[in-house]
Formats: sequence, structure tokens, C-alpha cells
Amino acid sequence: MTIPALAPRPQLWILRHGETEWSKSGQYTGLTDLPLTVEGEQQAVEARKVLDPVDFDLVLTSPLRRARRTAELAGFPDAQHEPLAVEWNYGDYEGISSDLIRKDNPDYLIWTHGVPNGETLDEVAARADKIIGRVLESGMDNVLIVAHGHFSRILTARWLELPPTEGRHFILGTAKVCTLGWDKKTPAIVRWGL
Repeated sequence: MTIPALAPRPQLWILRHGETEWSKSGQYTGLTDLPLTVEGEQQAVEARKVLDPVDFDLVLTSPLRRARRTAELAGFPDAQHEPLAVEWNYGDYEGISSDLIRKDNPDYLIWTHGVPNGETLDEVAARADKIIGRVLESGMDNVLIVAHGHFSRILTARWLELPPTEGRHFILGTAKVCTLGWDKKTPAIVRWGL
């Protein structure tokens, strides 16, 4: 993902969707299309305060309802649906919490053990890489993506040119805003969890 030396250096803003019943309870929520809770809707409205001052050239959203509604409440009702930005397909672990999984396998971490009958970490990273490539080649200044927790963490690791497993270091709460940008020519985190 190297950007040419003289090319513009876009910033990729991330907004994680607001709270759902499963994000509140810690259940893996991949492709299950849950609505936001009342609190999640309020979180999305609050995120608007952080995003309002920014002039976005492009706003993308996962097509899942929780992300689309977050985008709408944050002030972006016309956000472009980006199918590559859906959450990790958790397969057999959809709707299950990692605490429950660790009762049978105390060493379990999604970052190293993955999920049975779902996407591999590398498959999720490949989707993130395609979005990053699109942003880097766009010539735009500011792009916003409204997406999901694990996906956004993997996207961040890949922006920083790290292996996708390093996404485990980037905790991201519901409806939090982050900015990925540059330290001169080096990909960097500019803001995290606003």
C-alpha cells in the first residue's frame, strides 16, 4: 500500500456504528442486521459534533442497518453503500460472546484463532486493503467510512502497513470517530476514539 512520494495524502476518517443490543452485551455481530438501541442513536447524533466541521469529499457506509442509521444520524443520509465495509463474517460464532467461547477454550482470541465457518482474518484484511487502495488513489482530501468494530480495527492496522492481527491493539467504542492520516510520509493515527 505505498503511496507515491508526490501524491496527495488523504485522511481516512472512521466512524464506528452506534450501540446495538449485541454490541452492548458483547456478542459477535457480523452480518446479523440489528438496529441501533436508543443509546446507539444518541451516540450517532453526538458523533455529528465531531464530524460537522470537516468537509468530506466522499462518505462511505457499510450497507448494514446499524451503520447506515449511524451515518444518517451523524449527518450523512446520502452516504454511498460500500459492501466491502461490512463486519467480519463470524460464521458459527455469530451472536456468541468471546467470554462464552473461552469457557471451552480459555486461550481463545479471535485475532489468533479466527472463527469456524466464517471469514478468515486475511479475507477481512483483503477487503480493508481494497478500500484503502481506493482512498489512496482517489486524490481526495477527506474520506469518511461508517463501519464496524473489528473491521475498523483491521482497516487501521492495514492503513499503518501492519499485519491485520495488530488490529487487536486498537480498541474502538461504539460511535467513536478516528482519523487515519500521515506523519509526513508515514501512515499514522491522527485521532483515535473521539
